[in-house]
Amino acid sequence: MFLPNVLAASSFVEVRPGLIFWTLVTFIIVAIILRWKAWGPILSLVEEREKQIASSIEAAKRERAEAEKLLAEQKTAIAEARREAQELLRRNQQEVEKFREDLMAKSRKEADAFKASAQREIEEQKSKAIAEVKAMTVDLAMEVAGKLLNERLDETKHRALAEQFVQGLPPAKGGAERRS
Repeated sequence: MFLPNVLAASSFVEVRPGLIFWTLVTFIIVAIILRWKAWGPILSLVEEREKQIASSIEAAKRERAEAEKLLAEQKTAIAEARREAQELLRRNQQEVEKFREDLMAKSRKEADAFKASAQREIEEQKSKAIAEVKAMTVDLAMEVAGKLLNERLDETKHRALAEQFVQGLPPAKGGAERRS
C-alpha cells in the first residue's frame, strides 16, 4: 500500500521524452570525455601492467631455467667432490698400508740384525768362556800335576803338559774348536 502511493506521487514513473534525450546526450558526452581523458590512461596503465606481468613471467622463466642449470652444475660439482674425496681416501689408505708394510719390513730387518748381532755376541762370549775354561783347566792341571809329582817343574814344562792334557779332552758340544 505504501509503495503504490509513493510511485503515484513521484514523477519517476512518467515517461518524458525530453528528459530521455538530455540523459542520452549527457551520457554520450560523459562517455566521450571519459574515453578521451580517462579511458586512454586507464588502458595504457592496464597495458603497461600487462607488459610488466609478461616480462616478470619471462624473467621468472629465465631465472628458473638458470636456477635449474645451476642446480645441475652444483649436483655435478658435489658428485665430483665426492668422487675426489673417495679417491683421496683410497689413496690415503694405500699410503698408510704401504707405510705400515715398510715399517713392518724395517722392524723385521732391525729385529733380524739385532738377533744376528746377539747371536754373534753369544758366540764370542761362548768362545771366550771356553778359552777361559781351558786356561783354568791348564792352570788346574798344572797344580794337580805338580802336587802329584811332588816336584816342581818349571813353568814351560807344566804348560806344555797341561795343553797336551787339554787337547786330549773330548770336544765340547756346540761346535767349539780344539786349541792347537
